[in-house]
Amino acid sequence: MAAVSVTLLCGVLVLPAAAQAPPEQKQANLASFEFVWTTIRDQHWDKNPGGLDWQAIGAEFRPRVEQAATGEAAREILREMLGRLKQTHFAIFPAPVYQDLAAATGGDGWPGFEVRVVDGRVLVTGGSAVPLGWQVLNVEGTDLRALVAALQKDPAIHELQLERALAARFSGPVGAARRITFADGSDQPQTRELKLEPPRGELAGFGNLPPQHVWLESKKLGETGYIRFNFFLDLVRVMQSFGEAVEACAHCGGIVIDLRGNVGGIGAMAMGMAGWFVDKPGQRLGTMTMRNATLNFFINPRAGAYNGPLAILVDGSSASTAEIFAGGLRDLGRARVFGTRSAGAALPSIFTRLPNGDGFQYAVANYVSVSGETLEAKGVTPDVEVKLTRETLLAGQDAVLDAALAWIRGQRIQ
Repeated sequence: MAAVSVTLLCGVLVLPAAAQAPPEQKQANLASFEFVWTTIRDQHWDKNPGGLDWQAIGAEFRPRVEQAATGEAAREILREMLGRLKQTHFAIFPAPVYQDLAAATGGDGWPGFEVRVVDGRVLVTGGSAVPLGWQVLNVEGTDLRALVAALQKDPAIHELQLERALAARFSGPVGAARRITFADGSDQPQTRELKLEPPRGELAGFGNLPPQHVWLESKKLGETGYIRFNFFLDLVRVMQSFGEAVEACAHCGGIVIDLRGNVGGIGAMAMGMAGWFVDKPGQRLGTMTMRNATLNFFINPRAGAYNGPLAILVDGSSASTAEIFAGGLRDLGRARVFGTRSAGAALPSIFTRLPNGDGFQYAVANYVSVSGETLEAKGVTPDVEVKLTRETLLAGQDAVLDAALAWIRGQRIQ
């Protein structure tokens, strides 16, 4: 089998029946099939993945991959095989998309603004380099409208992967220039050449995860505390900063934890952070089951836990540990969740480059919340659904945060 490198964290072309893949393509297709099939057989949390006879699945799909005339055709066959599992976090990404996803974790410079896809448009939602609500039209000659439309047609690309792929278009060496065209508040084109700034936060890694730049910000919004961070990583520094932010807000009228765009990380951090808001022992955020082990997410309660109103903000890019934290505290009746449905990507998964160049994502555990619900593919459904809109962003407003602050004010009045 060809060597495979691991990184943590489309239609079908129909050819005449006589067409045959070149020998090197056929070899890459078969090597990719063997890696995908064997990985699921050995690492899925169920000995019979998805309740299937996996040996029979291999016998059915191996000949079809062997006869595939192109890499694209082989990819579709592999996707069909993974579809039999009826589980998310099992996907095949075309090589260019996988390269974008890998580049998005590289920690290079950023342009000084954040973006989200809102109603099919790439909008500026944070940072100071560009006004909120401006639409990003083009980056170094790449039409983002066409790119988003194409990626959204791919069933393997969900909001989380979409925004990670877009992030790669903005990243690069610190100091490099990016020529970017926007549509301003009046939909007039505005082209700016922006130099990429040093990444926010400190570089941190964990296990096989590639190093990531991790940041945490906290502040007071009137009588309400506000905490936001991008990864459940850099355990010592982030846990300490998080605890200090909660302690500094001991007498606040409420606390908002903003997990929008937080793609997760170390599961144990959720247990420690939840302890700042739960003072009863024996409480759990849920249970994770692997092939040979079970992990109960028991909360580590704090003696001086904050017991005031707690709001958690999520969106389609809130994933993994972020979903476990938000969904677990909501199930315990300890938090109210605002925003849009989270990614539904609670399972720990691995991204791997296949011999044919495509990317393969596979999960290695199953998660069940304390209420008995699975978050996978479902996500955390907010108690109060609030969507970002271009109109509110152009007005300098964050509708999701505003809704959470209004709820906290209402709790103080009661």
